[in-house]
Amino acid sequence: MRTRVAVVLAFTVLLGGCSRPEPRPVPALSATPQPTPVRPTPSPSPAERLPGFVVLTDLDPRIHADIRYATPHNFVGRPITGYREPLCLLTRQAAEALRRVQDAALTSGHSLKVYDCYRPQPAVDDFVAWSKRPGEQQTKAEFYPDLAKNRLFADGYIGAPTAHSRGSTLDLTLVDEPAASQPPYRVGQPLVACTAPRGQRFADNSIDMGTGFDCFDPRAHTADPRVMPTARDNRRLLQRLMTDAGFVNYDREWWHYSLRDEPYPDTFFAAPVARSSVG
Repeated sequence: MRTRVAVVLAFTVLLGGCSRPEPRPVPALSATPQPTPVRPTPSPSPAERLPGFVVLTDLDPRIHADIRYATPHNFVGRPITGYREPLCLLTRQAAEALRRVQDAALTSGHSLKVYDCYRPQPAVDDFVAWSKRPGEQQTKAEFYPDLAKNRLFADGYIGAPTAHSRGSTLDLTLVDEPAASQPPYRVGQPLVACTAPRGQRFADNSIDMGTGFDCFDPRAHTADPRVMPTARDNRRLLQRLMTDAGFVNYDREWWHYSLRDEPYPDTFFAAPVARSSVG
């Protein structure tokens, strides 16, 4: 009996010893300070990535890009939240369809130019927050000269949520090919209404579409009857090219098109506009 008790006690002591953590060695002190390790720039987590998206100009470098929301030249007047790089990101299906549009446009001596493509949800939230600050209207003279700021959402010029966040909607125009150079936008330069004649408004190298891009005015409606014949024909050309490739126009904006058979009709993504978000 004594022998059995001794064995049990010895086994108990052994288990207790295994359950205790091993003592950690104390690091040696050094007289020379150690450099702080450089941490890599964090990439979007898998949940923030955009599945099946591509950078449009990687797929088709012939298409021009003028991503306005990554710059101060937009209706807010500063770069928009979520636009880390001036890139056009699209679902591969939309980008492949747009490449077919580019092939067709070149036969008439034109090329596509994109203004905005995938738009992250934080950018939409930025628009909503801006709309609630009535004092911020530094670009009104160009983008909504005849419309009260508090009407932008109600009249359908800005939407929340937006189809852009699904990755198969984009804003674009046509330029002559080869494209003419475009003067850079300078913060503080005199603003001219987007509804002014082509030679007076911002010198975009787009062919004449009757108004500038992001012009919040009925004259930007695709079929507005006040548009002059040349601009009307140019809008019809863009609409025909896009429709033939499976895109649908939003009739209040001549520049706005969505892929009819988009792969993510019910998903609104939040990953930033950055190369690290795709692939």
